[in-house]
Amino acid sequence: MSTRSVRPSEEDADSPELTAVQAALAAEHAAVYGYGLLGGRIDGKRGAEARAAYDGHRARRDALARAVRDLGGRPVASDAAYALPFAVADSPSAVRLAAVLEDRIAGVYADLVRAAEGPRRKEAAGALREAAVRAARWRGGNVAFPGLAERAAGADPAATGPVEAAGADGAR
Repeated sequence: MSTRSVRPSEEDADSPELTAVQAALAAEHAAVYGYGLLGGRIDGKRGAEARAAYDGHRARRDALARAVRDLGGRPVASDAAYALPFAVADSPSAVRLAAVLEDRIAGVYADLVRAAEGPRRKEAAGALREAAVRAARWRGGNVAFPGLAERAAGADPAATGPVEAAGADGAR
């Protein structure tokens, strides 16, 4: 599923945290849509997992909309529909979609962890952890760095922005 680009308005240009919260909100909108679609194609125990994930993403979406308003922004609206990364016609493809959704959610929460401070950073780290655990359950295995796997596959490291860790630039 693709999520649209979330660009801040001129008045919000100085708030990377608001931009990251908006991106997480847009991703949660897409996840709610995706789980709504795949939920009907999975039954039994996995169906209960899908319903729990759907409810969790709805709750996070609602909390993020409140966070955007608290930061002085206007929450990004959900699209009417989202493009799927592949056809979802049966239970195995629905499970695969759930793993993709969680991987993408983990990516935006990794960005939010980087942009936020204090309680919002802690909440984002918790959401990243939850997405990584769900992705591992859906996939049947985990990835080394949840939230970064999507960027690692053929990504240009320079495109992720400057490295801000102390000493990372070679200076001592």
